[in-house]
Amino acid sequence: MSQSLANNSSNIANKIDEHLVKTVGINPSEATSTDLMQAVAQVAREQLSRRWVETQAHEQAAKSRRVVYLSMEFLMGRTLSNALAALDLTDDASKGLLQHAQKMEDIVDREPDAALGNGGLGRLAACFLDSMATVGLPSFGYGIRYEYGMFAQSIQSGCQTEYPDPWLQNGTPWEFPRADITYPVRFGGWVERVNDKVVWRNAGEVAAKAYDMVIPGHGTEKVSTLRLWKAVAPTYIDLNAFNTGDYARAASAKNEYENISWVLYPNDSTPAGRELRLKQEYFFVAASIQDLIHRHLKEHPTLGNLSDKVAIHLNDTHPAIGVAELMRVLCDEHFMEWNAAWALCCKTFSYTNHTLMPEALETWPVALMQHVLPRHLEIIFQINKEFLELAAKHRPNDNGFLARLSLIDEHGERRVRMAHLSIVGSHKVNGVSALHSDLLVQTIFSDFASIWPDRFTNMTNGVTPRRWLAQANPDLSSLLDSTLGKSWRLDLDQLQGLNALKSDVAFQNSFMTIKRTNKARLAAYIERTAGIKVNPDSLFDVQVKRIHEYKRQLLNVLHVITRYQAILANPDGNWVNRTVIFAGKAASSYHTAKSIIRLIHDVGSVINNDPRVGDKLKLVFIPNYGVSVAEIIMPGADLSEQISTAGTEASGTGNMKLALNGALTIGTDDGANIEIRQNVGDDNIFIFGLKTPEVQALRQSGYISRHYYDTLPALKSVLDAVAGGQFSPEKPNRYGPLVDSLIGGGDHYMLLADYASYVETQLRVDDLYRTPAQWCERAIANVAGMGVFSSDRTINEYARQIWHIEPAAK
Repeated sequence: MSQSLANNSSNIANKIDEHLVKTVGINPSEATSTDLMQAVAQVAREQLSRRWVETQAHEQAAKSRRVVYLSMEFLMGRTLSNALAALDLTDDASKGLLQHAQKMEDIVDREPDAALGNGGLGRLAACFLDSMATVGLPSFGYGIRYEYGMFAQSIQSGCQTEYPDPWLQNGTPWEFPRADITYPVRFGGWVERVNDKVVWRNAGEVAAKAYDMVIPGHGTEKVSTLRLWKAVAPTYIDLNAFNTGDYARAASAKNEYENISWVLYPNDSTPAGRELRLKQEYFFVAASIQDLIHRHLKEHPTLGNLSDKVAIHLNDTHPAIGVAELMRVLCDEHFMEWNAAWALCCKTFSYTNHTLMPEALETWPVALMQHVLPRHLEIIFQINKEFLELAAKHRPNDNGFLARLSLIDEHGERRVRMAHLSIVGSHKVNGVSALHSDLLVQTIFSDFASIWPDRFTNMTNGVTPRRWLAQANPDLSSLLDSTLGKSWRLDLDQLQGLNALKSDVAFQNSFMTIKRTNKARLAAYIERTAGIKVNPDSLFDVQVKRIHEYKRQLLNVLHVITRYQAILANPDGNWVNRTVIFAGKAASSYHTAKSIIRLIHDVGSVINNDPRVGDKLKLVFIPNYGVSVAEIIMPGADLSEQISTAGTEASGTGNMKLALNGALTIGTDDGANIEIRQNVGDDNIFIFGLKTPEVQALRQSGYISRHYYDTLPALKSVLDAVAGGQFSPEKPNRYGPLVDSLIGGGDHYMLLADYASYVETQLRVDDLYRTPAQWCERAIANVAGMGVFSSDRTINEYARQIWHIEPAAK
């Protein structure tokens, strides 16, 4: 089908009707909005399939060097709008839908989000695939085809409740089952030496079946591939047990193995949960390495040039077992000599670290790894032996140095350090913001950097402007198109052209009209999902991200209560109306994070129902945060809360998405906030609190959090109100432990130390918001400064500096 024919609006309308009959199986005159979503998706799928076939044929003929991106999660969101935009079908499909008296936005809403990820790690991976395709980088993303995601979140009496997210229950038009691509993945058992060869006698085996999603590039015919693995038991059921009526035993083997691809991040508070997580990680890595080796041997006669043709990237430590798995495959199955295999392995792998917190670096008990992956543990021991011999030459007679570097943590229960395995097995290791990368080599990985200073580098994160501006904010995109032209989607630096217009009254009026429309849409969504009516003319103060203590949602709540108490003390004051908006999920076993969610709801219940306050202050929590919800929130935000303790946030990408949509940031000098400040200007961002060196110095001098409680009356009043049950009268001590963790428990993330600066900076926010023209000028400056935060820039830097692949011509 030619491109011109495909993009003819009348032809698209005919194709929609054709798919309603042939694929969906419905009379076009009776089609529901869900039926129409399926039919339009099939129209796009046809072209995606053609592009995938052509891309693969070209790459195979050219024997291209490819990126293999291993990630535990890919937070893709919905596909339809992005696919139509990439295929240049949006306008024609919209016209086709009008013949069914339907609008595109209503059809798009019928598609569930793909539940393949949770937080920033997975959304970054999704943005990267979009950019890999757009810049023409030969690439495969590999992950797990989760049937139920992490969980869907609902709020019951203020408490987070988790339930399955069955996004595949009605199938999805976006996946391509690859019936002929199946690999065995083995677990358990023992290791033998037979005729000088290593034999792994496994105790169990599961099949990994491939399902592809095609990720289209924009402004190009190139696509990337997301290959997801489903776990399938070798035997579906025990028929003998079934026929005797023992139905539970009949299905037990099937469930034992197929649960590997059921849920993202199963609760690891139990031994069974921890074992399942390790199996998940090995499952997708083993299948992916088998697949890439199979593809390589189809194109090349030897594995000796694997590192010349494949760049394997580890997105955090979840796929780190891949280092040991590649060594096992090369040595045990292809009989490569150890030293040659190790040299090849190190040239092939690279690793992105996403955390500075030692407690967040993944480790596995040696006993568990011995039980699940006995051969891999042997390989890790051998890697560790040779590495420590090298390290001992670097710093002789320093046992502490060797203990810190060892792949095995010998303190207490022996554990395998997966970040260490990733560093030792990779030729490049990167952080995700300038500060983060500096701190990696100064703190948690300083010993490694002393041996390999050139191994460490920085790749500041980015986001795709196609989804996070063009798709999420169509009205602003139209304004940019009429002002700058349309090519900013592929060259985000063109946004700098807005600096010449930030003081232009007509442009400001258009910009703020669009912001008001987006806020009204968000207000309607809040009323629909949270049952709270908010004023779109109030300042929309937004903190949306995973709920975690270091992200300091609790500090935000303390400010909200401070503001509430101040309003009650001076109800006739010149208050800036403010709506504080939270969204995010807490891990199912993270009780403190869940307590913070409940506190948000309890405080909101009091404030939102206090007639003395009215529109001066509202507090809302939007449930079940995900990509599609974020696409509603980001364009409607005025203020972006990025308030992690300095030195704890690796980068953040929500900060970039919000600024790209015209929100001003209030934040610490942490992660990518620093680079946002450098690009938008100090006058266009609200920075508060301790900087990283000050945090470190305060810890070293002995941080006494109670001092702030004793000397700041407003802080004391807030904490006493929470601890005393003002917001939980039915259970006054509900938040006693939370308050105790701040006053007497060390306040690990230094909320109390930053409280006064945060509250004072919020008053500066109010002052600026009272002058709409000045606020608007600074909001436009934020949009104008976001060019450097395109994921296209990030991927081009990875390609040239780490993966050594020149992106293909369009």
